[in-house]
Amino acid sequence: MSIAFIAVIAALLYLAAAGLQLASALQHNGSLSRSLIVIAIFALGCHAFLTWHNIYGHEGVNFGFFRIFSLIFLCINCVCLLALTKRPLQNLLVILFPLSAVGILISTLGPDTGAREHKVPLGVAAHVGSSVVAYSILTLAAIQAALLAAQDAQLKRRQMGGLLGVLPPLQLMESMLFELIWVGFVALTLSIGTGVLFMQDIFAQHLVHKTVLSIAAWILFAVLLWGRHWLGWRSQTAVRLTVSGSTVLMLAFLGSKLVLELVLEKS
Repeated sequence: MSIAFIAVIAALLYLAAAGLQLASALQHNGSLSRSLIVIAIFALGCHAFLTWHNIYGHEGVNFGFFRIFSLIFLCINCVCLLALTKRPLQNLLVILFPLSAVGILISTLGPDTGAREHKVPLGVAAHVGSSVVAYSILTLAAIQAALLAAQDAQLKRRQMGGLLGVLPPLQLMESMLFELIWVGFVALTLSIGTGVLFMQDIFAQHLVHKTVLSIAAWILFAVLLWGRHWLGWRSQTAVRLTVSGSTVLMLAFLGSKLVLELVLEKS
C-alpha cells in the first residue's frame, strides 16, 4: 500500500468525521456518535503513521514546513479529542478535521522543503516538542475564541438560533477558552525556556524574528491571563488578545519557516 494512498484514505476519513459532526450539530445533538469516534481514531492513526514517515521515514529527520504543519494538526486533534472526555469541544472538529485533511495531503504529496538532520540533540527535540504543543493548543484556543466571539455577537443581537443552539453556554465557552490558554501558555514558556537553554544562538539572523515574535506572543498571553485574574477581563477583550497572540505565534513559527524554506529556500 503506497504512502500516497494512505494519505488519501486519511483525508477522506477526516472529511467523513467532520461531515458526521456537522450533521449532528445541525440536529442540535450535543453528544458524540460512536461512528464519529471510530472514524476519528482511524484517521488519527493514519495521520500519526504518515507524520512519522514524513519526518523520520527517510535518512535523517525532516522538520520542513509542510511536515511540521501536519504534525501541528495531529497534535491539535489529539489534544481536542482528549479534552472531549471533560469538555464539549466537539464542534471544533468541523473546522479542525478538514484542515487536517489538507495538511496530510500537502505534507505527503507536496515538495520536500526542509533539510534533513542525521541526529537531533535531546534538548533541541524538547524545544521542538514543546513548541509544537504550544502552537497546537494556542491555535485551538484561537478557534475557540472565534466561536466565542460569534456566539457573543449573536447573543447581543438576540438571535436565539444558529450558534446559540449548537454551542455550550457562553460562560462555559469562556471557561474552556481560558483553560486552553493556561495550558498553552505553560507549553509556550517551556518552549522559550528550552530554546534559550539548548539552541546555540536564538538571536541568530535566521532565528531572531522567530524569537522576538514568540516572546511578543508570550507577553500578550501573560497580559491576558493577568487581566483575567486581577481585572476580570472577559469575552471581547479575551477574544482580541487570544487571536492576536495566536496570530503572532503562528507568524513566529510557520511564517518564518514559510519565508525561509519556500521564499528564500533556506533550511
